[in-house]
Amino acid sequence: MDNQSVDEERKEIESRMQHIKHKLAVMSGKGGVGKSMVTALLASTLRRRGNKVGVIDADITGASIPKIFGVSEKLYSLPVGTIPAKTKSGIKIISTHLLLEREDQPIIWRGPLIARIIREFLAGVEWGALDYLLVDLPPGTSDAPLTVIQSIPLDGVVFVTSPQKLSMMVVKKSMNMVKKMGVPLLGMIENMSYYKCPHCGKISYIFGKGITHKSADENGIPFLGKISLDPSLSYLSDSGRMEEYRSEHLDKIADKLLRTLEHSGRG
Repeated sequence: MDNQSVDEERKEIESRMQHIKHKLAVMSGKGGVGKSMVTALLASTLRRRGNKVGVIDADITGASIPKIFGVSEKLYSLPVGTIPAKTKSGIKIISTHLLLEREDQPIIWRGPLIARIIREFLAGVEWGALDYLLVDLPPGTSDAPLTVIQSIPLDGVVFVTSPQKLSMMVVKKSMNMVKKMGVPLLGMIENMSYYKCPHCGKISYIFGKGITHKSADENGIPFLGKISLDPSLSYLSDSGRMEEYRSEHLDKIADKLLRTLEHSGRG
């Protein structure tokens, strides 16, 4: 793509997103830490508070956002652009999953094609007015997250990790990438942090006591909170009913995220 085309595409993206107040990315270092689930939980919490919310499922080859929300309607286009699907509560979502004939159909694309479809999601979708647009990025530091970070003026990135040291080691690579790109780091969330027995109340650290809080302090970014291993989360996710989930801990995470966003001067 030549420089003129790049400039034109950026202008189109800016035009598409001029009515979106806040644009946030959710990122991890490695897969399997529940990043998409955390994205869905944050989107649901923000929507429950009366905000207009959208989600871009930028994990092109491993899209899961529609399944989590129970959305199966196919995307369609009008002269104004592609129209996002909507969840039960009205969260707008865009995902390659909604382009497939079958949900088990694989997307076998190389990096340049993945980057192109992401740019099309950014430049060709008619979002309308939103308070928050969350971008669920794929793991790592490949073409997809790089394309998003270079194409959208993000207000910041939220990092999701699990308690293991291995997960923290890899997420630091993503953090360093974002720092180099000059995008604010809004905080870290530790998912699958512990399990609380519903019968006796005993807390078990199945994956070990996490070091996320300490790592966040060492890197000078906020620790937003912990999300426990909750069987109801798995059930609601599998049944497409994530918006029904309620948690005092989740509300506190959202509160801290919004305060951090405000203090960063972008709230």
